[in-house]
Amino acid sequence: MEKTKKFEENIKELEQIINELETGEIDLDESINKYTTAMKLVKECDEKLKTVEEQVSKMVLENGEEEPFEVIDN
Repeated sequence: MEKTKKFEENIKELEQIINELETGEIDLDESINKYTTAMKLVKECDEKLKTVEEQVSKMVLENGEEEPFEVIDN
């Protein structure tokens, strides 16, 4: 079973792939493989961010009930 990587690990790997693609020093097949891996990482990061956003968007009251969390502009 593959261990789920942390968000920060995925971002670091994504940055490394972007740097490799920007150099233009890898062949077409490797570029396609790197691009495919990068897109999977982007999807994983996006899903993680959405999950965290859902968790943060709810505030748990003292009685244990959840209430939507809203930022009020002053």
